[in-house]
Amino acid sequence: MKQLWLFNQINSDLQRVEKELHAYIETDFPVLDQSAVQLLDAGGKRLRPAFTLLAGKFYGYPIDKLLPVAMALELIHMATLVHDDVVDASTTRRGRPTVKAKWGNIVSIATGDYLLAKALELLAQINHPDVSRILAEVSVEMSQGEIQQIKASNDVNQNLKQYYYRIKRKTAMLISASCKLGAIVSSAPRREVWALGAYGHDLGMAFQVVDDVLDVTSEASELGKPVGGDIRQGIMTLPLILALDRSKDKDQLRKILGKTEKTEGEITESIRMIKESGAIEASMHYVDLYINKANTHLQELPNVPTRKALVELACFIKARKF
Repeated sequence: MKQLWLFNQINSDLQRVEKELHAYIETDFPVLDQSAVQLLDAGGKRLRPAFTLLAGKFYGYPIDKLLPVAMALELIHMATLVHDDVVDASTTRRGRPTVKAKWGNIVSIATGDYLLAKALELLAQINHPDVSRILAEVSVEMSQGEIQQIKASNDVNQNLKQYYYRIKRKTAMLISASCKLGAIVSSAPRREVWALGAYGHDLGMAFQVVDDVLDVTSEASELGKPVGGDIRQGIMTLPLILALDRSKDKDQLRKILGKTEKTEGEITESIRMIKESGAIEASMHYVDLYINKANTHLQELPNVPTRKALVELACFIKARKF
């Protein structure tokens, strides 16, 4: 897990989440145990548990209630990652071999299902109707977003509305739920639960746009996976959609992006055209809009140090390189 200085208030409890997750996913089935641990040990920023804990910091911080929620959210996120790697045929994630690469599709699907089942066990222990309802609704929406993305592969006629539909369900809703559920189990006032959820939604939208930008602009060593992965898989992200409208070589770019199979030379050429079109700068403008909107929602929350930490976290989301 990559620790962030922004999480200073909760670092010890994030470590506790990590330790509890390792213990919780243990199983007597060796391959399943190894694959689940492989995914967990690959690390990550643990943003969703962090948002849950930070939300609870506003309202007395009942860690015994927050911990199982934080764990359930991370298990759901991990399950989606291992399933995504099957759909995308990804061999590396965070600089390490994926479960798919080491054990194949069957074990990967079983691992994702196992993690989802463990999340359901935690929800039964939490025994809070709002927590169960929200996570069930978000899980359904995430699945619909994934199906929409698969159906739209290599479709160069996608528009911004379709893109926002996908990333809301793919990323923003689970981050929003992380903030909202941390507030709910901490007995926050209803309006402040909404404000934290709205902050998480807008920050989640910004996070995914930055992710899509990094897929074009980053280095594989920083990103932890090959650059241009979205182009290879036919996923039309914001930089690609904007470049198709702005590039002086838009016909050539459209031809490449519409292909089911692309050569490495074509991927390199398409990245060049996207960068030269100004689509990266335009995409980051949308990031600024979402981050500013997210920070506006924080004004409804108590003026405590945690509020400043959430503002700084929003700035990190924009500036991150991994």
